[in-house]
Amino acid sequence: MRRFILSLLGAAALAVAAIDILPSLISSDWVRSELGRQLSAATGSSIAFNGPVNLSAFPYLAVVAGDVTLSAEAEGITAEFAEVSGSVALSSLWSDRLHIKQIALDRPVIVLEEKPADEAAPTPVGSGHETGSGDPLPALVAFLERSAIESVSIASGTFILRSATNRDEVVSDIALTLSAPDVDDAFSLSASARVGERSYQTSFTISTLRSLLERQPADVTLTAEADPAPAPGLTNFEASGQVTLNANGSYQIRGGEVEAGEQAFSLNALFVPGERARFLVDLEADRLDLTPFMDVAPETSQSGAPSAGTAKPANLQFLAGFDADMSINAAALVLGEISASDVSFSAALKDGELAAELGHLEIDAGSLAANVATDVTADEPVFRGRLASKGLDIAKLSALAGESVPVSGALTIDAGFAFRGLDGEAIRKTVDLAGTIGLRDAAYTLPGIADETMREVKAKKITARIESLAKPLRVAGRLQWRNKPVDVDLQIPAADTILAGNLSAAGIPLKLQVKMPDANLSLDGKAALAGTYAGKLGFSTADLSAFLAGLGQSGAESIGPLAFNGHVDAGATGVSFQNASISVNGVEGAGSGSVELATPLKIMAALNFDELDLARLAGARSRAPQAKAAKGAEPADVPLDLSALRSIDATIKVNAKKLGYGKVFAGPVATSLVVSDGVASLTLPEAPFYGGHVVASLRADGSQSEPSIALKTSISGASAAPLLTDMAGFKYLEGSLKAEFDVTGAGGTSGALAKSLQGNANVGFSDGAIRGIDIANVYNNLVSLMTSGFKQDESKATTFTELGASFAIEGGVARTEDLKLVGPLIRMTGNGAADLAQSTLNFRLEPRLVASLKGQGAEISTDGIGVPVVVEGSFAAPRIYPDLSDLLKNPDAALAKLKDFGLPIDKLPIGDLLNGDGAGAAVKDLLGGTLDKALKDKAFKQEQQQLSIEEIIGGDPAPKPDEAAVEIPTNEEAAKADAPTEQPANGTEVPSEEADGPMEGFFKQLLR
Repeated sequence: MRRFILSLLGAAALAVAAIDILPSLISSDWVRSELGRQLSAATGSSIAFNGPVNLSAFPYLAVVAGDVTLSAEAEGITAEFAEVSGSVALSSLWSDRLHIKQIALDRPVIVLEEKPADEAAPTPVGSGHETGSGDPLPALVAFLERSAIESVSIASGTFILRSATNRDEVVSDIALTLSAPDVDDAFSLSASARVGERSYQTSFTISTLRSLLERQPADVTLTAEADPAPAPGLTNFEASGQVTLNANGSYQIRGGEVEAGEQAFSLNALFVPGERARFLVDLEADRLDLTPFMDVAPETSQSGAPSAGTAKPANLQFLAGFDADMSINAAALVLGEISASDVSFSAALKDGELAAELGHLEIDAGSLAANVATDVTADEPVFRGRLASKGLDIAKLSALAGESVPVSGALTIDAGFAFRGLDGEAIRKTVDLAGTIGLRDAAYTLPGIADETMREVKAKKITARIESLAKPLRVAGRLQWRNKPVDVDLQIPAADTILAGNLSAAGIPLKLQVKMPDANLSLDGKAALAGTYAGKLGFSTADLSAFLAGLGQSGAESIGPLAFNGHVDAGATGVSFQNASISVNGVEGAGSGSVELATPLKIMAALNFDELDLARLAGARSRAPQAKAAKGAEPADVPLDLSALRSIDATIKVNAKKLGYGKVFAGPVATSLVVSDGVASLTLPEAPFYGGHVVASLRADGSQSEPSIALKTSISGASAAPLLTDMAGFKYLEGSLKAEFDVTGAGGTSGALAKSLQGNANVGFSDGAIRGIDIANVYNNLVSLMTSGFKQDESKATTFTELGASFAIEGGVARTEDLKLVGPLIRMTGNGAADLAQSTLNFRLEPRLVASLKGQGAEISTDGIGVPVVVEGSFAAPRIYPDLSDLLKNPDAALAKLKDFGLPIDKLPIGDLLNGDGAGAAVKDLLGGTLDKALKDKAFKQEQQQLSIEEIIGGDPAPKPDEAAVEIPTNEEAAKADAPTEQPANGTEVPSEEADGPMEGFFKQLLR
């Protein structure tokens, strides 16, 4: 290049010299030939004038030549000029000073062939260019000492750097203007060119060339602009200062000032020219704002804007032609919302390798250090480095992404990084990270929670290990929430989230496992910083009421175990769920629905259940029926609160294979639960029910201060035994049930509600039995019962074809006066009450026998005998027994009634039985003596009489001494009798003992 410049200068000088001899020339051909020969000899190059050459002498000596070519094979330079023109002042003819008025090169095309290193011509020793090799300025200054140049210009030039291994590098649209009118005047140079899709403009001025020649400081200014900028924030560059030419040929700048973008620096620099120029630069700034450098690169100017399809990535190849060492020190540094102090930065550029280090950067309460290296010769430079931080404010760092995050605390980093390219989009696509990131003294504010004690999650220290941004970032550690430990395992695909841009809108893909002492939570979806979430959600707790109480919340006192698994879409206004499985108090269901966070809460859902137990769903605890209810014991009284219904508007469609309460179920059932204005309504359409069908409607009203319920039920064809057993533990009634209930009640507790129940009921049983007693058998064994007592036996039963009653319910007690039973051997009427609040029964049944104990017949009054049946006690364990008290009070009338049973009373020794003679004495004593005396004894109080009767009924084998049951006196003579005193008449059938009933057997023994 130096020889090329010298050739240009020499050509200009010879052109002027040639003008002096032009008048003596004979032809223009000779002029072209002579100019070419002399210029070629002077420059060592081959120069040819292939076009016309025009000469003029006035007002200046001038030459204009077209189609000029130059070839310097040793340098690998070829050039073509469309036109070369020049002019000199006439004074140059008689003066030793060359005064060039103008040299203009029009549309030059200069090609420089790069030769391999082994073909490059060696530099001759002692050539005098060792220290200044590659520096044209000394030669130019030496030339200008003897010259004055008013203007040198190049228009529409093209420079091509050609290599055998790489594609051509082209600098086009070159425009240059140089002016050096005198060695004591200012030297100025301005130029513009285009490299690829980028345009450059630059200007350079020196106050006086003589100062440089005398190695004195000279004022220098340099400006440069690029469009588009090679890097964000580098649209323009300005430098000024004093330059000194050192003895070794280097240039030193002291007291300089530099403006790059909107930044200002003080500059001290050293430029060492040579085959590969070298810069040493020290920059200092009071305040350095890097924010403009983080912006997106400016768009290309309209004149040179490339199409979107042809845009090329920004690169650093403009730094490849020289080496440099740079240090930057800034008292203050600003990057967006982050401010730093005492910043030191250094960079070294050598043979195309750039290495930079951020040695110290103090940011608020933390610090940052980093280093990075890259190859500036690459089309897309790859940066590799490391970043370390002992503490960065998270909230201020989030400003880099244009976000505000609900996280506070210090961010610690020790990680290596790599990325490709210079613009933000390329960096986000290619960046990778490996190392550790931690949080110290961090706090996260949960969105949408007003209670300050509830919404803050703290972490003393938590660390995340990053293997690569292509792999999930995993954070595992322990947090503190409401002074309770919370174990967290979080996975975030960092490349898709941290670098995604708008986190608030796009959301953060995550997998989260949270374990607390009383609950577990799992998420697998996307959560946005604004408080939205979409994805899988799992939650479980062994006791929801206790969990919420620990959070200072209430309203779920009836819910213990709770589990939810499903897909959830949650936002600020509501939540929807799909394909969810739900378990509440052990009741498991599945379905979809939505909850609108309004006032009242709006719920729409469709749920499926295998078994929907409303008792368990409401929080009732199952309990086995007690075998014997403690005397005076009352069912547990628990608070009832339906006020939560006021805050809900709900329509829940229910499909259940079984739906019921406690142990009582119907199904399959399809129905809807509707909650509106504080009232919950559930209508049960006709559904299978214990072998029959049931229709029911339930209304629970929580709109008033005192909750109330209303229940209507119709049952037909249900099997009574399993139904009553499941409902109340009552096992003593069988048959087909038909019933209707219409009941209402109100109360603040379960006891108060039960005691307030009122309404009516109609109950009917058919083709069934009362278990525990055979009433017909009671009449067959009256004497045996009076001697040995009555024992309730579930294997015995009183069968019936019909049993019915109507009940009036008032104050929690259901009363009837029209109980009626019709059976093959017996008829009964009765009355009594069932206390629904106390779960107790008290019924008295009056039986009437048919004419024959072995079949249907006319009814026989039993008033004389008087053995009613009593049913009393708890639902689960009632006592069913014959009441013998009236019979024992009037035994004579009882014997008189025996004749009504068709027994051979006329053949009984009735006189002996009544007068005490013979074998009948024992019965007389029983019926008229001992027992009669006992009943008439004034010392017996009413309570003792009742206790004695109960002992007889119960068959107590060990009565108390003062309350012993009456026994039949022994009669050995009667026992020894082995033949009857009188035989039956001829033709009279004597039934076998096996066919006789117990009472007939007794009288048969008497006849003996």
